Amino acid sequence: MTTIVKIGGSILANGISHLILSDLQSLVRKEQIVLVHGGGAQVTSIAEKLGKEQKFIVSPSGVRSRFTDKETASIYAMVMTGKISKEIVAALLKLGICAVGLGGVDGGVIRANRKKKLLIIDERKRKRIIDGGYTGKISGINGELLTSLLQGGYTPVISPVAISEEFDLLNVDGDRAAAFIAGGIHADRVVFLTDVDGVLIDGELVENLSYSQARGFLPKIGFGMEKKVISSLEALDQGTKEAIITSGLVHDPISSALDHKRCTVITIGQ
Repeated sequence: MTTIVKIGGSILANGISHLILSDLQSLVRKEQIVLVHGGGAQVTSIAEKLGKEQKFIVSPSGVRSRFTDKETASIYAMVMTGKISKEIVAALLKLGICAVGLGGVDGGVIRANRKKKLLIIDERKRKRIIDGGYTGKISGINGELLTSLLQGGYTPVISPVAISEEFDLLNVDGDRAAAFIAGGIHADRVVFLTDVDGVLIDGELVENLSYSQARGFLPKIGFGMEKKVISSLEALDQGTKEAIITSGLVHDPISSALDHKRCTVITIGQ
């Protein structure tokens, strides 16, 4: 079995937790694991310490995201690939897990098209078109490289930094990266670790959703969870059997999710 695990930035503020590490230590003996990590808050913190103010934009659908100019793209790559990824790899190596850290740019693991223009809602609630900066829309995955690493006994740790058709570094969404990697290597499932138990509707956990039900729920959930549900659907579109959204703050978070305990499981369904 092959599982993609996306570790959200919300649970990486103080590094990868012992709860996730101890779970991975037992899991890698039984199946192939690829880790994809976030870390937007750390990018913002370090960028501001370097004197680079971070700007955020809002799409017409209400999605808030980082505006990535060229300097921010460099800082984003530095923090994601040079700091967060290496800290995770070091923690895994300490446990005897043969981890290897890759930015999506390495070997063209994540390829993306640079967004030339962005439609946003400005401070006056008006729609405006601005330059797209260095944000990317994922176009392809080097599944052959990742498969070779997995077959060689390695656990890849992937940072969501993509390479463009013009060979620029691009900021891509970590959840979407996990979905495309799942599709690109024909993974059996993708698990999104976040700071809540799963999809909550009126405060109640929804434990099982079909593809059509999940799409219908999109207008009812908040931005952060909406991205994870959309990414789940993208993974299913590409042949992944199931997508799971769960908390990374509980004991054995990945194993519990794979056993469908206290989480949201999304499948193609009827």
